[in-house]
Amino acid sequence: MTGKSAQAETISWQAGHCYLGEILVARSISGVCAVLPGESPDELVAELARRFPGATLNPANDSRADWFAGVMSYLIDSRKPLAIQLDLRGTEFQCKVWRALQEIPSGSSASYGDIARRMGMPSAARAVAGACAANPLAVVVPCHRVLRGDGSLSGYRWGVKRKQAVLSHEQGLSER
Repeated sequence: MTGKSAQAETISWQAGHCYLGEILVARSISGVCAVLPGESPDELVAELARRFPGATLNPANDSRADWFAGVMSYLIDSRKPLAIQLDLRGTEFQCKVWRALQEIPSGSSASYGDIARRMGMPSAARAVAGACAANPLAVVVPCHRVLRGDGSLSGYRWGVKRKQAVLSHEQGLSER
């Protein structure tokens, strides 16, 4: 979904722990709108508040909620289909990039140029990188699977160490 305002909206969130550290999953009425890894729940709630100014943020405190359990399950095994509705918020171009990223299979990777070419915009590799950097849905919109053209790791919004951890985790899954 593009251009949606967070004004007068309620967003439920739940924090948990996984191999990436602390993780916050947030849900709007339309679906999961943020998956944020970090160091502490307080830091993540502050980031959520910055991302959705004017929204009422409510802790869900229900680890069995379908949307939270669905994200946590996907973090454990990203080979399984993502069984939750996402609320993608960005420009039309960003959402197009994020949908293209979701087509990269777990355990695989692509370059920024590959994604741009798949989208029919071969000169848009830098813009693809910018859309990856703006992605608010860590792992479930797999910007971590996008590498430099030479196959090396590049920046990751949540740190290159986390990017390497996700890639290593997914590689381990594909080897099972």
